[in-house]
Amino acid sequence: VSGVAGGRRARSRAPVLRCVTCDSCEDEGMCGRYALWAGEEHLATLFDIDEVVDPGFTGSWNVAPGQGVPAVMERYADPHATAPSKRGEGKRQLRCLQWGFIPHWAKSDSRPMINARAETLTEKPSFRDAAHKRRCLIPANGYFEWQQEQGGKQPWFLSAGEGDPLLAFAGLYEAWRPGEGQPWVRTCAIVTRSAPDAIGQIHDRCPLVVPQDMWADWLDPRPLESPEVRRMIDAIVLKIGRAVQQE
Repeated sequence: VSGVAGGRRARSRAPVLRCVTCDSCEDEGMCGRYALWAGEEHLATLFDIDEVVDPGFTGSWNVAPGQGVPAVMERYADPHATAPSKRGEGKRQLRCLQWGFIPHWAKSDSRPMINARAETLTEKPSFRDAAHKRRCLIPANGYFEWQQEQGGKQPWFLSAGEGDPLLAFAGLYEAWRPGEGQPWVRTCAIVTRSAPDAIGQIHDRCPLVVPQDMWADWLDPRPLESPEVRRMIDAIVLKIGRAVQQE
């Protein structure tokens, strides 16, 4: 991961990244802002998209909570079919989701959650169902974080290195509507993990970045049990850690 602060670029051997602290973060840790300037065509090619459901994204240096954000997911032709054989073939889609997760059972949209802790997402009622069967990837070129220093806060932009190549944050998505007959709102949260030591001095949380060779595992629409999800998260963290040690 590399970081830019005050016009200077610094490099660290840490595997992941971090974002601006803001009031809408609830108490989940990493939050606030990230950047994605890669356009729709590039995203569709890189993530091997079968269907662009919500076209028109052109990129942004300042993606904020509450905005619509591009997300990659895989869905069956009939995801609600009771028999697995009747669900049809899975398609990888690029959709626009509202950043701020609202559980399907929530009575209102007054407390959207922009982050989900990797350590507890299979336990918390808000995220458990989505962790089992509604996982997504949220593309980003990097994200912003503020470090408390004497006399104020130092802004940082953290990315995967020179050229800020695309990353895939682990995400969860959900569909919610305010009442019967009302339109569905599709929302998402970014999964966060404990930050490695090298960047923990900036913030103690960071996004869970999914390596490219595990994208298909994370996107798999088959319902998983909690232990399977936990093993997959552990494998992601271990794989990124090993990659960083080999640099």
